[in-house]
Amino acid sequence: MFYKIKVKDHVRVPPKMFNLSKKEAVLNNIKSSYEHFVSKELGFVVNVIDVGEVKEGVIVAGDGAAFYEADFELLTFRPELNELVYGTVRDITDFGAFVDMGGIDGMVHISQSMDDYVSFSKEKVLQGKKTGQSLKVGDKCKARIIAVSYKDMGNPKIGLTMRQEGLGKLEWLEQAPVVKAESKKEEKE
Repeated sequence: MFYKIKVKDHVRVPPKMFNLSKKEAVLNNIKSSYEHFVSKELGFVVNVIDVGEVKEGVIVAGDGAAFYEADFELLTFRPELNELVYGTVRDITDFGAFVDMGGIDGMVHISQSMDDYVSFSKEKVLQGKKTGQSLKVGDKCKARIIAVSYKDMGNPKIGLTMRQEGLGKLEWLEQAPVVKAESKKEEKE
């Protein structure tokens, strides 16, 4: 899920940036420190939205840089188990598909790509044997988060499934037959 988070931190502005306005220098340093930052608490920082109040700076002896206490807002993505996500297939390998969910990748194992026996072709396509459905780079899809691991903070992992009903390539979902509520009611009687 995406969150807008307010943060307060001390920001180091080196002397080479003293020619910029205080707010611009602080914003540039916050962006270089926080954009693409990953932590269990914040999740994946997608963007620095805005810088609020920037207090008076302090120059530390022996460093020469100014340190400013600043308030700012971040846009973060914190993946939650069972959350539904939309994305685009970025890459296909012999073990599954990598789905771009807006700057963050999740992985759909080949066994979780569709409810069928799936094979991988050299053209980077996952193909269902019975259904004939295929998944390739560039396809838009809907998936569910089934695993999140921050074990390696440099390379956190998000596991996805597209096997459940209502999930998969968007074209498959558009082609799926719609069962009316009335017919289900009639079947029960």
